[in-house]
Amino acid sequence: MRALLFDEPAADTSTTRVAELDTPTPGPGEVSVDVRAAGVNFIDVMARRGDPGYATGWPFVPGLEVAGTVRALGAGVSGPEVGTPVAAFTGAGGLAEVAVVPAERVVEIPAGLSYEEAAVAPGTLTTAALLLGPAGRLREGDIVLVHSAAGGIGQAVASLARLKGAGLLLGTVGSASRSAAAEQSGYDAALVRGDGLATAVRERTGGRGVDLILDPQGTEWIDTDLELVAAGGRIVLFGNAGGTPMTLPPAGRLFGGNVSIGGFSIRGYAANAPALVAEALADVLHKVKAGDLSIELTPVDGLDKAAEAQQALADGRGDGKYVVRV
Repeated sequence: MRALLFDEPAADTSTTRVAELDTPTPGPGEVSVDVRAAGVNFIDVMARRGDPGYATGWPFVPGLEVAGTVRALGAGVSGPEVGTPVAAFTGAGGLAEVAVVPAERVVEIPAGLSYEEAAVAPGTLTTAALLLGPAGRLREGDIVLVHSAAGGIGQAVASLARLKGAGLLLGTVGSASRSAAAEQSGYDAALVRGDGLATAVRERTGGRGVDLILDPQGTEWIDTDLELVAAGGRIVLFGNAGGTPMTLPPAGRLFGGNVSIGGFSIRGYAANAPALVAEALADVLHKVKAGDLSIELTPVDGLDKAAEAQQALADGRGDGKYVVRV
């Protein structure tokens, strides 16, 4: 089979290639999937850079979310039947013609959804659902601030937060050129990250502050987050886009502000609470089917073009979500 391969860590596409590999077969409790579409995620970039904990070894096949049809069932697995359209959270190995995944993370695709639409659900949409649910504990009327609001997860959070009854919804972007895309996805305002961010947010909230902050920028903006979070508010860190060392604030700042800081990893949920991931995946698939949830898709034809899409994410180019048609 053909698969996208990172030969060794790199800041660009210089060590990325499409290679012929042995077709994997499912072991006990696993399912193999003939991949029709696979999502491109910033986690791919972090793995390619060699950030600790993302690539399990070298060479490495990235790709954490796929949609396709069941190819084979491993021992002890009773379904879905071979040929059934499914979406799955792979965690890695999804940017390939065949992916193997634990059966408990495989969900049937509702009739009428395209493989491209379904491929963004296991990672991007499910991440948004878990960020607003068990991780962020969104309450009706909460003021929410989301960093990197123009990206795939940022857009998904906007749609889901509205469905869950959020109040004022603010996003941040790296440049003014991305503000329109974020606001079109549902944010009341998309503010450029910079020296004036704290002032702009205070003006928008009438000085009240923000109840929930979702931050994929590591701890680069943690001081601003703490300045803006309301009493009893929550900050959830769910990535490290810049790849710089992360430093948490002294406990006294949390005690004094009655603030909590939490960490989020969908791969951690997949490893330790796979039933929760599958439940969230099934829910977002049905919301997409019903037309209640959507994000901007940018289809990419073929694994040969996947590296370009990953580099676009690394460079902060492009809005919405890249999906590779395998």
